[in-house]
This record gives sequence, structure tokens and C-alpha cells, in this order.
Amino acid sequence: MSTLKLGVFASGRGSNFQALVNAIQRGDLDAEVCLLLSDNGKAGALAFAKSRGIPAKHLSKKSYPSREIFIKEMLLQLQSAKVNFIVLAGYMKMIPPEIIASYPNRIANIHPALLPSFGGKGMYGIRVHEAVLKAGCKETGVTIHLVDEKYDHGPIVAQEKIPVHPGDTAEELAARVLKLEHQLYWRTLQLFAEDRVQVTGQKVVIQK
Repeated sequence: MSTLKLGVFASGRGSNFQALVNAIQRGDLDAEVCLLLSDNGKAGALAFAKSRGIPAKHLSKKSYPSREIFIKEMLLQLQSAKVNFIVLAGYMKMIPPEIIASYPNRIANIHPALLPSFGGKGMYGIRVHEAVLKAGCKETGVTIHLVDEKYDHGPIVAQEKIPVHPGDTAEELAARVLKLEHQLYWRTLQLFAEDRVQVTGQKVVIQK
């Protein structure tokens, strides 16, 4: 077993980030959050990180004269914090290929639907749940996958389903899915902490 040294990326309030921190503090997740990065200077995740004494930085491409300098700074921040695993927790930007190459099969994302359905560019937040309801699905759920160079595309590590109830609104569905996210994410990351995840191409095998 190895302690994960997490770099968390978040763009908004960071409720999944908060759930991970709480899981670590309970002793359920063998990890340490070494760094929180956000592209949004007003993100609630930044305020939460600072309230818990977690190193946090607003890092936006708009603040740098070139893409190359921005990516160099991102890598420097991650390396300086000794991050060995990146967790996306509501991060709204595409991860640069240079970061993916530096952390192969060590970047996880959570998506509020059963991929490959209802994924891709523009499918985030309430839009996902609206699409699920519009399609008349009887069930939805949460997917945790590794990140590659396409939106919501990398190898799937874990999925869990919940039923769609008759008369559900998108907001009601979102609330139930979020509760599931807060449980499934830390449990899945613990598999990495226990070195139980084997990845070959798009295939993931969980060791018992």
C-alpha cells in the first residue's frame, strides 16, 4: 500500500474535493492532499483548501503570456508539491497533453452519468441530468475514469448505478447522483492507494 499524494483540480465549490478531504481525515482513504489548483479565483474549493491548511493556488492560462509557460508552471507546482496522483473534482478545463504524459494513468475524473453515454464536451453539471431525463433513461449513475486527451473518454475504473424515479427533476436527480459521487470517489481512489488497479490500454483490472 502506498499513500497517494494528491493534486486536486477544481473549478467550483469542490464538494467532491471536500468529501475526499473528509474521507482522509476519517482514515478511510490513504492519501494526502498536497495541492489544490483552480482555474477560477473565486472557486469555493480554494476557500475550503485554505480553511483546512491545504496549499492552494489559482492557476489560469489567461495569467500567462503563452501556453508553454502556463503548462511549465502547472508542472512546477505539481512537482514541487510532490504530487503523484491527480484528481479532477469538477474541473472545467481540458487537461494539457503534457500533464497527461507526466502522469500516465494517474489522473482520475468523476462524471455524473454512466459513460460512454452522456459524456463529451459540454456535458457537465445539470446538463447531464437534463439529458438523462430527456432520453427517458430508467437508471443513471456515476463513472470514475482515467483521463486521456478526449473529454470523458479514458479507461473506466468504476461505475455505480442508481434508478431514475418517475417524476424526477434534473435537480433532484443531480442531488442523488452527487451523494453517490461523494462515496464512490474515495472508495475508488483507495484501490489505487492499495495498488490494486492494473491498466492496459483501455482495459482496467481490479486486483482482489
